[in-house]
Amino acid sequence: MSGKTKKKSSSVGEYKIKITAFLGAFDKKTMPVSQLESKCRTRKKGRENFTEAFSQLRNDGIITVRKGMKVGLCSRLGVFPGTVTRLSRTFGFALSDNGVEFFIPGKCMLGAMPGDRVLISPIKSRSGNPEGEVIDIISFGSNTLTGTISSADGELWLVPDSASRNHIAIVGEDCPFAEGDKVLAEIVHRGHRHAEHTVKIVKVFGSADSAYSCSQAILAAHGVSADFSSDALMEAVKLCEGGIQEYNFNNREDLRDMTIFTIDSADSKDLDDAVSLEKTDTGWLLGVHIADVSHYVKGNSSLDKEALSRGTSIYYADKVIPMLPKELSNGLCSLNPGEDRLTLSAFIELDELGKIEKSRFCKSVIRSRVKGVYSEVNLILSGSEDDAVHEKYKEVRDSIFLMDKLTDILIQNKKQRHAPEIETVESRFIMTDGVCSSIVPRERGRSERIIEEFMITANQAAAKLAREKMSPFVYRIHEAPPPAKIEALREILPKFGSECPFTDFSPAHAEAILESFRGTDKFDAVNMLILRSMAKAKYSPEPIGHFGLALEDYAHFTSPIRRYPDLAIHRIITDILAGYGNEWLSKRYSGFVTEASESSTTAEARAVAVERECEDCYKAEFMLQYVGKVFDARISSVMEYGFYVRLENTVEGFIHIRDLPDGEYDYSEPVSLTEKFSGTVYEPGKPIRVICAAVNVSQGTVDFVPDSDDE
Repeated sequence: MSGKTKKKSSSVGEYKIKITAFLGAFDKKTMPVSQLESKCRTRKKGRENFTEAFSQLRNDGIITVRKGMKVGLCSRLGVFPGTVTRLSRTFGFALSDNGVEFFIPGKCMLGAMPGDRVLISPIKSRSGNPEGEVIDIISFGSNTLTGTISSADGELWLVPDSASRNHIAIVGEDCPFAEGDKVLAEIVHRGHRHAEHTVKIVKVFGSADSAYSCSQAILAAHGVSADFSSDALMEAVKLCEGGIQEYNFNNREDLRDMTIFTIDSADSKDLDDAVSLEKTDTGWLLGVHIADVSHYVKGNSSLDKEALSRGTSIYYADKVIPMLPKELSNGLCSLNPGEDRLTLSAFIELDELGKIEKSRFCKSVIRSRVKGVYSEVNLILSGSEDDAVHEKYKEVRDSIFLMDKLTDILIQNKKQRHAPEIETVESRFIMTDGVCSSIVPRERGRSERIIEEFMITANQAAAKLAREKMSPFVYRIHEAPPPAKIEALREILPKFGSECPFTDFSPAHAEAILESFRGTDKFDAVNMLILRSMAKAKYSPEPIGHFGLALEDYAHFTSPIRRYPDLAIHRIITDILAGYGNEWLSKRYSGFVTEASESSTTAEARAVAVERECEDCYKAEFMLQYVGKVFDARISSVMEYGFYVRLENTVEGFIHIRDLPDGEYDYSEPVSLTEKFSGTVYEPGKPIRVICAAVNVSQGTVDFVPDSDDE
């Protein structure tokens, strides 16, 4: 036997340590790869491990290879790993791993697409916000994109919805397409600029002038499918076939004799909340009865996995992409009138002043008395209902007026805790044969306010239960505005004639600012400033409270048919009611609530983007018929190169500075655009007559120009 000891080659992990150590100690920021390999003393049999270690470090954004095959630590070079989050035609955004969002000019994107892992190098900012350039693409994300087929130079090209101003070359003819088609494409070759990519067409949605076709493309671009997996559908059908049996009522409180009913929009089919109310000697007993979806959708089932992935139902125009199959969402779980339904009920005792004294949750069975409709209930409350409406609601009329009284008290409580009343405008689409025939502002009448306040109260009670039980939970949180946004407010508000004497920004400060401008022509602009200063609400396993509602306890409990967090906490509440202790609950749900919170927050952001983009397409399609027509509008926001205007029907469009009367314009962010010589001022809230100049359904945009007769 030889006396020589055979040297063992280093493992991948050991090579990773060596690589980072040598690069960190080197007197220059970069080292030739060959020199690094030599320093690591890579033996023939260890070269494979060295290569794997090098690749992993590069993919993790720890090292990067520069020109001349020189490698350096990203931290020493001042570059950051991150992910491209979104693109427009001339710029993009990337989120670094440490949470900083960088604006990336189009010429600095290096052809990167959304979802790509990239290295970001900071560059001089023109706006004060972080700007950067992509210096390397670590790994590719999605290779699909949507766009429109266009003809140029006798050939058909793809004009992408984002990523580039340029036409992209199409290869292959597996899928027939024609000029004007809205399509889904797959990148088959990546260049160093978006215009250098080549694609093949994999799906044709229809005409790019059709809002329906464009919406289908938007869903595909965001990875949203209307179709459920066969396993999930099979589970839903099986549950529906089983129906509700008498034995399902075991260990449930029978509430079928109570006056319980739903109030929702006329076209709603997924009715997941019903209400009841009684006046007591000491105050009120509010009942909020929620579809017991968790009874049917069990953890880790195919239905549950699909629901977690979807996160929320998506609503746009007259379409719904449900979180759960219609067999459940519109059938077995929906609290339809006159039908027995399994529910999770919250009974909330309030004193005469509407303050929560205590609450009780229970598994229950209900039978809704009537499918209440917002518009009809509003007629009852205003005393203007007809005989048909009077007859329909005769069994619940007394409850409706009682609910109206409690709502007054709850609204007053909200004012007393200084929750800011930020106004938002939503659109309601009237559809005829799949095409939008009218758009009007969505009304928020008295009955809508009743349900809103009752649901907030139930959500508050659910969060309080979990916090008191010290159970893992999915909370709905809304953090205070970030310091940078508060500082921006401090600088901008004096331009509107308002000071910011506060040091710490509270809901009361936001409310005071809004109320000081309410009723003035500057309110819309200030309302938008406050809205944009707010952090985004999200889901979290930590109960840090809700800034916008000025509440310490808040969760989403009332919509398990269409929101996954509600379904998640129904499972937890069910186990709390079953008597499981904190140790068992923590073991079962601690990891789950973190996953559900993160996944649901991401899914909600995706749903908001999809809904906005789809509705923009429907608005643009509706405005096609009005090109050249004159409208009354108001300026909604101003920027350096023009301003947005909003019509009375909620359609918003842009007026570019080049279409304003000739002159020299000064921009005062974000207050006004002023022509220096004439003194003409364009500012938010100002009325203006405009002409619809151009519409692009595919992009969901409407362009206006000022009406010359109005100048």
